[in-house]
Amino acid sequence: MPAGQDLNDVTAVNDNKGYPPIEPIAAGLKGRCPRCGKGRLFSGLLSIAPDCDECGLDYSFADAGDGPAVFVILIIGFIVVGLALWTEVSFNPPLWLHFMLWIPLTLVLSLGGLRLIKGVLVTLQYANKAAEGRLDR
Repeated sequence: MPAGQDLNDVTAVNDNKGYPPIEPIAAGLKGRCPRCGKGRLFSGLLSIAPDCDECGLDYSFADAGDGPAVFVILIIGFIVVGLALWTEVSFNPPLWLHFMLWIPLTLVLSLGGLRLIKGVLVTLQYANKAAEGRLDR
């Protein structure tokens, strides 16, 4: 951001005039545009589209980074490890059955969770006018 420019002047995240307010978490979970709530946010499984196909919002501001992966590791890891421990204590199945159960479940839940959490983080970036941090010197 150029020197002297205020965070509130960022046009990519401050141009929602004429659009009704959108609930960012609901829009993110649905994979919809954070400004209009109608256009698609994703162009692939985890790839952010270049812009909204409905309102034309440029998604170049969207940078979720490693945030979604951290949340998925914590949430899905907690669920899968808890279920695996419960299964082991309750039924004592063979090791191969653990592999057949938990590896596919972990992969499916992780990919689905990554998309959901990435959508939520991107829409929250837009709603909160998030920008790259910088130090004023």
